[in-house]
Amino acid sequence: MEFEIVTLLVSPLHRYEGRPSDGVAPYDGVEVVESVRVRAHKGLVGDRYFGTKFTYATATLIAEESIAWLEGELGTGPFDPALSRRNLVTRGIDVDALARTTFTIDGGHGPIRFRSLTPANPCGWMNDAFAAGAHQALRGRAGIRCEPLDDGELSVGPATLRNIAAIPPEELTRRVRSAPV
Repeated sequence: MEFEIVTLLVSPLHRYEGRPSDGVAPYDGVEVVESVRVRAHKGLVGDRYFGTKFTYATATLIAEESIAWLEGELGTGPFDPALSRRNLVTRGIDVDALARTTFTIDGGHGPIRFRSLTPANPCGWMNDAFAAGAHQALRGRAGIRCEPLDDGELSVGPATLRNIAAIPPEELTRRVRSAPV
C-alpha cells in the first residue's frame, strides 16, 4: 500500500514533561528532519526514546488525517503535525488500525519491520499543543507506539506499507490483551 511520510520528528528532549502548567521545555535545535536512521530494538537515532528500556515505544506514528479530523472537530487550526510529538506523521494509511500488528515500512531506503503493541494515548498536553478539548477528542485517534525490528533509514516522501499481520494473543501481555484498541 502506498502512502506518504509527511513529517519526521526526532527530539533529544522530553519537551512535554510534568504538567502543562509548567510550559513546554525550550529547545533551540532541529527536531523536524528529512531523514532518520532506525536501529532495531533501539528506535530512531537521536530521539529521546532511543535505547531506553521502553523498546515497545521507541517509535511513534500518527495519521495526518487524525490531525485534520481534530481541526474539524474543534473548529480550530490549522495545526502543525509536529505538535503531536509523534516521530512519523503519515498520509494515506489508517495508523490506528496498526496497533497490535507487525508491519513493514519502506521509506525509500529498504524495508524496516515494526511491531506495535499499543496505541499512543493522548495526554493532557494535547490541550496546550493543539487546542482545548484535543486530549479527549484524540482518544482512539492518537496513533501507535512501536518498536523497529530492523536497522534502516526513513525519509520524508513516498513510502510503502506491507506485510501487516496481527500479533497472536499469546504473544501479548495480559495488560495489553485487555486494553482497548
